[in-house]
Amino acid sequence: MNRTVVTALPYFREKGEQIATAVGARFIPYKAGLFTELYSSTERIIAIMAAGIVIRSLAPLMTDKWTDPAVVVISPDMKYAIPILGGHHGGNDLAYLLQEKCGLIPVITTATEATGKDAVEVIAKSEHLRIINTSSTRQANAAILTGTAGIYRVSEPGMVIAGPGVSFLVADGRYSVGIGCRLGTSADEIISALSSAFENAGIAKNDVAIYASAALKSHEPGLLDAVRTLGANIIFLQPSDLKNDFSLSESAATRFGLAGVAEPAALAVSVRHQLIMKKQVFGNVTVAIAE
Repeated sequence: MNRTVVTALPYFREKGEQIATAVGARFIPYKAGLFTELYSSTERIIAIMAAGIVIRSLAPLMTDKWTDPAVVVISPDMKYAIPILGGHHGGNDLAYLLQEKCGLIPVITTATEATGKDAVEVIAKSEHLRIINTSSTRQANAAILTGTAGIYRVSEPGMVIAGPGVSFLVADGRYSVGIGCRLGTSADEIISALSSAFENAGIAKNDVAIYASAALKSHEPGLLDAVRTLGANIIFLQPSDLKNDFSLSESAATRFGLAGVAEPAALAVSVRHQLIMKKQVFGNVTVAIAE
């Protein structure tokens, strides 16, 4: 993936090439359809042109702020760097980099940063953490903005029960693992199943950020002991979180009114919402892995 691309209208090509060199980016002259080409293959885009051109090009492409690229517009007078997409997801940092390297003035419009406060996403990045329940950040950031949010650190092992507006941050990792198990399954069997799943998927235990299961499994001692033995974190999801928004394998959990357990749990707490291993059954344990 190309991390950063600079593009500019023909009249600003020289400036665009200079900025690309300054920030270690690749320069691509602007042409019709360029934003469509770059959208899924680039993490950050710098555009030297009127903001209206960029906004009209981006509008049909936007899907999810957690996966959309960060986009910064540089005003044609070469004075301002304006994040118009992904401010909390690289845009603000890119504007500050343009200030440092090119002397541009960053125009920050995300409410928390504009008022001198750190958003959940900023805290997560600075402490190398990952936000598991990404849908919580709107409420959490609003509380940070009004000064009513607190930060609570829980030493492991532990369990946190919190409402939908509380952001849950854990040590960063690429993968999320969904687990389902039959009643009374032992910790040893669950750990063995996870080891087999990791081997099948070609990943390491340390690559996992979070384990997830259905709330109805929150009292399974074998599951709790397995995750504790692994020194990991697990989050238990309510039925509303285990939505059938994805193409899922058939599951016996439908008898409990759920679309499934392992696959929807893994997807619900993942970043890119892509399964790298569909659910596999290991005896009494079902495992799915997403990124």
